[in-house]
Amino acid sequence: QVQLVESGGGLVQPGGSLRLSCVGSGFTLDYYAIGWFRQAPGKEREVISCLSSSNDRTYYADSVKGRFTISRDNANGTVYLQMSSLKPEDTAVYYCAADGICPFPYGPNWYDFSSWGQGTRVTVSS
Repeated sequence: QVQLVESGGGLVQPGGSLRLSCVGSGFTLDYYAIGWFRQAPGKEREVISCLSSSNDRTYYADSVKGRFTISRDNANGTVYLQMSSLKPEDTAVYYCAADGICPFPYGPNWYDFSSWGQGTRVTVSS
């Protein structure tokens, strides 16, 4: 397993934007498939987005398609989740995951990944 660290969460008004970051602790994420998941209170962890290890394929859940963008910056070993047009229903703890696969076109389940960060909380509220 690898250690991951997320950052960038916070409180934002509806319609606002946030950018989440995911870095590896002591290693680079360059060649890992990376998934972003979220878990709202009382709900199961759900996949939001996934980026293939080769960086050439992305998956987005229907609920965020067109609003969220996943990307990788190999120069600083970081994977980002740019979130725009945020809605109250986007409120959740967001996790990045590695050591897994991004099956296309249906996207991964949480058990497709074995390494997780501690999560960063996103609250969308006026």
